[in-house]
Amino acid sequence: MKREYEFSQGKRGPVLRTPQGKTRVTIRLDEDVLAWFRRRVEDAGGGNYQTLINDALRAAIEQQREPLEATLRRVIRDELKRAG
Repeated sequence: MKREYEFSQGKRGPVLRTPQGKTRVTIRLDEDVLAWFRRRVEDAGGGNYQTLINDALRAAIEQQREPLEATLRRVIRDELKRAG
């Protein structure tokens, strides 16, 4: 580490800006729920648990809009792809 650093041009705020179309929020989740998402990401070999939570929320929204038959067809197609 350096003995001194130059911060005269420094700016406050996040180092990385929030991508367009995304909103930063604070949310309280039960520990077991968060642990479940983190385990899923770890079992998959890496990734981002926040993205997985976003995908789960999006699926819940789409499920409300999608008729049961379409949901079943989509799930079966997804499972067949995973089975190879």
